[in-house]
Amino acid sequence: MLLEKSTAQANFTANPWKLGLSLPVSLVKNHRGAQRVVTDVFASADIRMDGARPWDIRVNSPRFYSRILAAGSLGLGESYMEGWWDCEHLDDMFCRAIRAKLEEKSPLNLRTVLAYGAALLLNLQNRRRARVVGAQHYDLGNDFFAAMLGKTMQYSCAYFQNTSDLDEAQRRKMELICRKLGLGPGMRLLDVGCGWGGLAQHAARHYGCSVVGITISKEQQAYAQKLCEGWPVEIRLQDYRDVTEQFDRIVSVGMLEHVGYKNYRAYMRVMQRCLKEDGLFLCHTIGDIVSHIHADPWIARYIFPNSMLPSITDVSRAAEGYFVIEDLHNFGACYDHTLLAWDKNFRQAWPSFAEQYGERFYRMWRYYLLSCAAAFRARNIELFQFVLSKNGVPGGYASVR
Repeated sequence: MLLEKSTAQANFTANPWKLGLSLPVSLVKNHRGAQRVVTDVFASADIRMDGARPWDIRVNSPRFYSRILAAGSLGLGESYMEGWWDCEHLDDMFCRAIRAKLEEKSPLNLRTVLAYGAALLLNLQNRRRARVVGAQHYDLGNDFFAAMLGKTMQYSCAYFQNTSDLDEAQRRKMELICRKLGLGPGMRLLDVGCGWGGLAQHAARHYGCSVVGITISKEQQAYAQKLCEGWPVEIRLQDYRDVTEQFDRIVSVGMLEHVGYKNYRAYMRVMQRCLKEDGLFLCHTIGDIVSHIHADPWIARYIFPNSMLPSITDVSRAAEGYFVIEDLHNFGACYDHTLLAWDKNFRQAWPSFAEQYGERFYRMWRYYLLSCAAAFRARNIELFQFVLSKNGVPGGYASVR
């Protein structure tokens, strides 16, 4: 981890001009100057201001331009939430912007620099901060997530293999995980970040194993306990660092994104400690194609506080000496379809939630779903499933797809 930190510090200090301290205050405050800069940047991705195409941006307030220059991606998201701009097909616009690497063509800003520095200096995913995402995001309300996620209540990438139906694709994802782990009667499974208990119930019901699920969300715990009644499933409100028992199998779905680069190594150490010698550990995570130490500022503020996407390099370094990586499966393209399905469900259910959450939340949530769908479509981020063993599977692991 010292090597990772020193490398990150070197990148942080190497070119402060590129990190955005170069924008004169006069340019940020000058709407015309800001408009020219922003218009030119987006034009390089074939995105026009007030154009007629579905992926063009319709500017509702001239403040939009200076807001982006002053606050980067955070300003882009916040100005959309405020209604300062619109776009008919947000996902198409973001996909074009990502593929054109607009982020590299735009100077970063002071807020991004400060977020980067905070990630270097602080452990943003320590025990106290780790519970923030549970309270802010996952405790929004079980009825809200049920309306968006569908019957399976799976808040992770579905496996759209030979199906276009979200619920079926989520069942195939759970089945894929169980088959990769080789689950069977009598086995004991640890589900780290168990969500609303769908995978735990599936494993107990269809594979005859007993399951311990852990979550830091009180809403998720209550829902999962009710869902799993009558099955050998225990749902705990517990931090992963506090688990001490050993299990035949471990699964972690959508959890590593909340661990943070300062804790990747410690996370793998806990998983290694809790896995029996002949066990298997499956880690299902969104992953970045490049190693970073901080998340997008808008996502971190409004959607997933203290989150961070690991790269393949991050995972392999963290696992070194603890695990043998037996299998790596990337089906990130499926997340585009998953997010679009969630967006459709969200829009259909919105009349039931509009009074409770309001228009600003509606714009924020669609911005989140569609910008993430675009990132997967542009192959800027991926979905990885790692299968790991402590000592290597004798004769080799038989890959399952």
